[in-house]
Amino acid sequence: MTDIRPALRKCTLCADRFAATATAHRPNPVVWFQPGARLLIASQAPGIKVHKANMPFCDASGVRLRTWLGLDDAAFYDRARVAIIPMAFCFPGYDAKGSDLPPPPVCARTWRAGALASVPDVRLTVLIGGHAMKYHLPGFTTVTDAVRNWDRHPEGVFALPHPSWRNTGWLKKNPWFEAEVIPRLQAAVKEVM
Repeated sequence: MTDIRPALRKCTLCADRFAATATAHRPNPVVWFQPGARLLIASQAPGIKVHKANMPFCDASGVRLRTWLGLDDAAFYDRARVAIIPMAFCFPGYDAKGSDLPPPPVCARTWRAGALASVPDVRLTVLIGGHAMKYHLPGFTTVTDAVRNWDRHPEGVFALPHPSWRNTGWLKKNPWFEAEVIPRLQAAVKEVM
């Protein structure tokens, strides 16, 4: 199989789209996967801090996500064990109100199948946010339903809300998530790592 990572790192498909955003930034695909990984983090798209650092989840969301997974930084960033494949590999930018734009669908159409094929040894997939859930879960309705019904997903798949501070209210309204889902997720992560 051809290694798509060099071409993906050079991708500029969305250059015009990103130039037209409030951030007017250039593409910077954050590529963090390699063959052999057993844990897949299927996320949405990098944020501005990740865009600047070229390292996934190097922000407060990442701290929360690593806590949920029960992984320290060294394990989480070990590409030999953990693949991070978002729905879009570049920061999509902000709209005029300062909100994150959604992942451009052209990215997933162009790169996702090849990226997923590059990690055939994945035994556990963690879906982060609605965009990843729509792609990976047949019959997806809402993030809350997908997270709550963790035991009805295909074997080796967990759905999580985005670990952003914006979801702190969701976490408070849904205490069952940290009480029921997180312990099972951590046990599954420990087993595959």
